[in-house]
Amino acid sequence: MTATSELTATAPADDLFGHPKGLYICFATELWERFSFYGMKFLLLLYLTKYHLFTDEAGYDVLGAYAGLVYALPVIGGLLADRYLGMRKAVVFGAVLLSAGHLLMAYEGQQALHFASGTVLNAPLTLNDGSIIAAGTRLADEVIIQDVIALNVFFLALALIAVGVGFLKPNISTIVGQLYGDDDPRRDSGFTIFYMGINIGSFVAILLCGWLGETFGWGYGFGAAGIGMLLGLTTFLRGQKYLCGLADPSSPEQLKQPVLGPINREWTIYLCGLLSLGAVWYLLQYEPVVHMAQNALLALALIGLLLFAYLKGTKDEFQRTLVLMVLIASSVVFWALFEQSAGSMTLYADRIVNREVMGTELRASMFGSLNPFFIIVFAPLFAGLWVWLARRGWEPSTPVKFALGIFQAGLGFGAMVIGAQFLGADGKVAILWLTLAYLLHTTGELCISPVGLSAVTKLSIKRVVGVSMGTWFLATALSETVATRIGKLAAIDTHAGETQDLAHALATYTELYSVLMWIGIGVGVFMLLISPLLRKGMHGVH
Repeated sequence: MTATSELTATAPADDLFGHPKGLYICFATELWERFSFYGMKFLLLLYLTKYHLFTDEAGYDVLGAYAGLVYALPVIGGLLADRYLGMRKAVVFGAVLLSAGHLLMAYEGQQALHFASGTVLNAPLTLNDGSIIAAGTRLADEVIIQDVIALNVFFLALALIAVGVGFLKPNISTIVGQLYGDDDPRRDSGFTIFYMGINIGSFVAILLCGWLGETFGWGYGFGAAGIGMLLGLTTFLRGQKYLCGLADPSSPEQLKQPVLGPINREWTIYLCGLLSLGAVWYLLQYEPVVHMAQNALLALALIGLLLFAYLKGTKDEFQRTLVLMVLIASSVVFWALFEQSAGSMTLYADRIVNREVMGTELRASMFGSLNPFFIIVFAPLFAGLWVWLARRGWEPSTPVKFALGIFQAGLGFGAMVIGAQFLGADGKVAILWLTLAYLLHTTGELCISPVGLSAVTKLSIKRVVGVSMGTWFLATALSETVATRIGKLAAIDTHAGETQDLAHALATYTELYSVLMWIGIGVGVFMLLISPLLRKGMHGVH
């Protein structure tokens, strides 16, 4: 940042409520982006299994591939913005793709048709592959007819969203950091305001879009998410002047250089982004390819960073890098447990939980709003707790915080295991137990998420801090596909999207959650036991 731009960005005349006006532009943009993202995410699995009649396994595969790509592609989008586009152009391009994707999601097509085995056809039936079963045929197996065109549009919409997030997500946060000088004491409070926007957007979106989608039709929920993203794009475009040029490309003349004939570098990047939609559209339908690529890239990144630290770093730097790799690996365990929220826990809420509160039945997708609600309530308390403990020399080290977070994720599943022992007259679990699970998962998140990125910047060798941050995001992406693979272990056979045997479904989910409870508790205890060794390897980094 130049001295001129720094003065411009931090001049009191350009402040609003003690912060740069650009902060509120980023706040509103991210609020609406998270509104659109989470408004769609918690509807996704329900939409696939109840409208297009995907099996649980097939629905999990789509959710896993989508979530995995959403968390992996920002690594590429961040690199392109840093080197060529600049953050402002990357955010605008990403927001345009996101808006188009979310609005396409509003197209439902025809609801899938289910024909039970033994059905005698009154008319010829055309299958998804184009083959025809003659009228009068008695079906030996169940048959599901899906709207193939609508599903192709659906996967294109998901591809637009995934690529759009890749361009927008990493860069809007970076812009916030650019608004403050390195020694500006307002930086931390600015990021607190920014992250509050994320959680407000998530909380409102999950409630509103979930209610609209499950009450009036899926297209209404997805459409509301799309409108939210359009508002975010409009806000950012109208507020660019308040960014004071801090998010512009570092070398504008480089973007104007021709690369493909008359097409300059900037438009070549946009064109490649659009062409990548085809590859992402394909990957969304083949989760094993996504999962395999994640494993390979993460393994290469972990081994590469360790080799670099061993060959190029000091002994202390190598040991810090080794500690960082352990923390990154443990984060996969936490997020794989935590991300059951949009997967098995949403289906659990739909199928197993008595959702009636004061005579009103809550929608299953609305339970995801508990996480941002608890973050809004408890994040200030946790922040104050760490400060209070630090003043007395009692603040837990980063490895201990990771251990506590994973342990609480396990306890969250323990709440649902206990709840399964106290069923109501209808044979369903009380809403209290799922709420308690979300509370424990959120308090676990507050022990890991705020310190995770900080740990990357502090423990990494400065020359490869960008690669280390990318590795952290790759681990998060991997945890998304791991989470859906875990959810598939409790896949339930349904009839036209509805559960037929409640007792069997409850037993299946409870068995899975018992295993996840012990995994979380076990890994948490293990991390706690090795925390003194990890802390020693951090060599003074807290």
